[in-house]
Amino acid sequence: MASSCLVDVQLANEVSALLKPCPPHIIQDYFDNLITTRQCRGLKVKIDGELGKGVYADIDFKEGELVLKDQMLVGAQHSSNKMDCLVCSFCFRFIGSVELQIGRKLYFQRLGISADDECHGGSTDVDDDSCIQKQSTSGECSTSNSKSRTPLPKEVEESLMSGELVLPYSERFSLPPVISCPGGCGEAYYCSKSCADMDWESCHSILCTGEGSMSSCKEALSRFIEHANDTNDIFLLAAKVISFTILRYRKLKAVHLKKEYVVPYGLASSDALLLLEAWKPFSMVYKRRWWDCIALPSDVDVSDEASFRMEIKQMAFMSLQLLKAAIFDKECAPLFSLDVYGHIIGMFELNNLDLVVASPVEDYFLYIDDLPQPQKQKEVETITKPALDALGDDYSICCQGTALFPLQSCMNHSCCPNAKAFKTEEDRDGQATIIALRPIQAGEEVTISYIDEELPYEERQALLADYGFRCKCPKCLEEGP
Repeated sequence: MASSCLVDVQLANEVSALLKPCPPHIIQDYFDNLITTRQCRGLKVKIDGELGKGVYADIDFKEGELVLKDQMLVGAQHSSNKMDCLVCSFCFRFIGSVELQIGRKLYFQRLGISADDECHGGSTDVDDDSCIQKQSTSGECSTSNSKSRTPLPKEVEESLMSGELVLPYSERFSLPPVISCPGGCGEAYYCSKSCADMDWESCHSILCTGEGSMSSCKEALSRFIEHANDTNDIFLLAAKVISFTILRYRKLKAVHLKKEYVVPYGLASSDALLLLEAWKPFSMVYKRRWWDCIALPSDVDVSDEASFRMEIKQMAFMSLQLLKAAIFDKECAPLFSLDVYGHIIGMFELNNLDLVVASPVEDYFLYIDDLPQPQKQKEVETITKPALDALGDDYSICCQGTALFPLQSCMNHSCCPNAKAFKTEEDRDGQATIIALRPIQAGEEVTISYIDEELPYEERQALLADYGFRCKCPKCLEEGP
């Protein structure tokens, strides 16, 4: 049964320490340092007794002005989206070339394994072709209609992927080269050696299935990944969190053994305290057990809720057992507690934004479409139009994934928010970009909407109940009973 995780019993005190909320002054120091390090101009994280953390303006922001660019703590492209979009596994920029993006997509379509009919969007409005959204309902990414496609010959697909066939004007949409995983897994690719190195050092060295992997059992790791792909790829994000913490712990311990690192707070050094320090970035984020906070699907009757939540818990337990067989580290054993695993997944359920990056393929075809008619007749009819016809009516699929952003996750909800997630054409990676919806004065809290704020009052409150609170924003106070 899912309740029989031995780590939770044997290491109950250590598990409790990981899940215990940090003291307010530690939280404040952490975010003050994070804001300074990341040079986030004009923002301050403050601790509120009722709402927890909140982000406040230190300066005035004009309507439409950039409020925050937040680098993700951990993130991942949806497994189903990897067939359609080749992106850097660390920063999520599109890589290779427009020809490669088109060719590999057509290749997977021909094999019948493209997942372009699925779109993992978010609940807030999509205002541009590149956006980051709070998770929940479906978004507005392009999807392809297979009925409207006219396949290209196999030889043309191969020429596009190999670079032998160069599409007209594609040099105007150049992309970074494809850098392979240093561990040789053939699953992760990057836009630069620096991205490859940073991903390797932060978590991928443990989760790589290649020959250079630090995983204790690559076969078990492959089984874990297969289970996540078959059930819920949020487990892959949870694995990244655990791997990130393990690697951070090892670095801290190595420095500590050289007597260059002192465990903070004036406490005596120990492996347990080093693990707490390695876990700190995630201890700052609000979390609940996944099976307790996940929204009840519309097709599940209320009378079956207990059974549904138990099934979710059992699924998490199975995933954890597979992950434990693949990357277990005895010194970091508390991380493999079912309670910790459930809280990690619940953290994503409650705090993550859907990560969406627009495809350069769409930009390319829009550019071609805007060409003067004489050029269009010559170039498009002979080369470009067949490629577009092969892709289908909705020819561009955006990069879709999930990410956790440390500063954005501190932003509280309002049904009349003063900020929103929004990306311009210049924003081509996975950073969260928050802009002001209206003027924001210094000292005012920066709020975003977790849901569709145009819904009726009762529907909004029902959706927000899954986040563990009842909204008391001005709009709700005006519309409520």
